[in-house]
Amino acid sequence: MSFGLLLAIGKEKQDQKTCSSAEIKSLWRLPKTLIFPLPLYPQNPLSLSRLRELEETMTNNNNLNTKIRFEDEAAQGSSEAAQDESMSDAAETTDDTTSADYYFDSYSHFGIHEEMLKDVVRTKTYQNVIYQNKFLIKDKVVLDVGAGTGILSLFCAKAGAKHVYAVECSQMADMAKEIVKANGFSDVITVLKGKIEEIELPTPKVDVIISEWMGYFLLFENMLDSVLYARNKWLVDGGLVLPDKASLFLTAIEDSEYKEDKIEFWNSVYGFDMSCIKKKAMMEPLVDTVDQKQIVTDSRLLKTMDISKMSSGDASFTAPFKLVAQRNDYIHALVAYFDVSFTMCHKLLGFSTGPKSRATHWKQTVMYLEDVLTICEGETITGSMSVSYNKKNPRDVDIKLSYSLDGQHSKISRTQHYKMR
Repeated sequence: MSFGLLLAIGKEKQDQKTCSSAEIKSLWRLPKTLIFPLPLYPQNPLSLSRLRELEETMTNNNNLNTKIRFEDEAAQGSSEAAQDESMSDAAETTDDTTSADYYFDSYSHFGIHEEMLKDVVRTKTYQNVIYQNKFLIKDKVVLDVGAGTGILSLFCAKAGAKHVYAVECSQMADMAKEIVKANGFSDVITVLKGKIEEIELPTPKVDVIISEWMGYFLLFENMLDSVLYARNKWLVDGGLVLPDKASLFLTAIEDSEYKEDKIEFWNSVYGFDMSCIKKKAMMEPLVDTVDQKQIVTDSRLLKTMDISKMSSGDASFTAPFKLVAQRNDYIHALVAYFDVSFTMCHKLLGFSTGPKSRATHWKQTVMYLEDVLTICEGETITGSMSVSYNKKNPRDVDIKLSYSLDGQHSKISRTQHYKMR
């Protein structure tokens, strides 16, 4: 694959926010130094999962990467030996790379920050919380967890914060320092590069912790644990966590067209049975924007989290649900979304990522059902959902969904498992 084609795919996937497995595997054959500048959007479970699946492949491909580099270097004459030695060092470093490194490396690219900053619902809500409630920030010491470009820190500094500590683990921390300096806040904002669990603050306590920690399905990426760690270690008694409430909801939709195209497709591919892939496809929730016209049932609250009081283990839970059909229709999937609230404001502020609200970069999380449920108005789907972080990769989320329908045309009871990776 030529470097020009590599760039073309990178641009195309920046627009689509996903990378297919085949394309990432093709990119992987090139040296890592050419691959990682591409915006792979780690918040998308599909792209991040493919990177994680390729951790083992990476070691096997080191020889191929070395061969490519060697062919490039062969024409450089006397410098060959020195560069060969450099290659060996690079290969050894590559072997130590983990999925956590990929997570933070992905956030080093400006593309994902551009997407989040342009999410007006997200960014304007935080801005309004800070600017319209300056009494929460003025003359306070603020800790920004996962600061990214430093936009929340800048909001706080402009609102009169005494000092802001902006903690960012990715290479974007270097850009954040430049941004802070360019906007004249170097005396108010201190950017600290590193993991919140490993850095030391120059102050024993902070008055406010602010963070945009939410991932797809609210909990994907497990950044919430970092916020809770910071709260337990540095927040003064009576201090504020912004936002302080997050709620996860569930509803059901009709989605025959997409399910037929993306899931049932594997039953017969040019006459061949590839249904083993269908089983894998069913297990990976889809992150996409749902048309509110597709909604068949009401919505039910699964879990509300009080970030100022909860413990880390509270993010794993089992919750019952009962969804009531609003019309006669067919149900192909259940859909999860979340709301976020800033309850300490003078006037309650927050936003929803639901299908009836203005679209955000979080979209909604769609879990396709093995069965097509034929449901009549007033009939109910009952069940429970269990959510937990994956033991092997704690940034991943495991979901167990049990559901049943005892209706006029459908009598079904089933349990399905999903993995957000």
